[in-house]
Amino acid sequence: MKKIDILKKLRTSGLRPTKQRVEIARFLFEREKTFHFTVESLNKLLAKKTTAKISLATIYNTVHSFKTAGHLSEVEVRGNKSYFDTNVSNHHHFYDSETSELIDIDANDIVIQKIPKAPNGKKIKNVEVFINLKN
Repeated sequence: MKKIDILKKLRTSGLRPTKQRVEIARFLFEREKTFHFTVESLNKLLAKKTTAKISLATIYNTVHSFKTAGHLSEVEVRGNKSYFDTNVSNHHHFYDSETSELIDIDANDIVIQKIPKAPNGKKIKNVEVFINLKN
């Protein structure tokens, strides 16, 4: 992804392209593979990888702005930990609880034969398969 694409991504998210936000966006989106992270893990990685001083609040706000704009998806693990995913396509995950790692599973690799009817007054938003791993 070119720098101009990063600036466009920031602007379409309603964010001014400050030095810190550009650093966060480049770190998240200038990569070949999907990236899964928590805000806390991203904070630690950015502290090691960049020279810019970026507050945890700026990272949190930027990540949530990207999520709202559709540039990131949020994956909740057991209702108490949120991971963010740079792959916003329809897909599933393995979760390794020993390493706290999320691993993508292509949607085509899962075959669902029957889905129960949603309770009255509710619609199914999406179906995500989440497979927990252990050694």
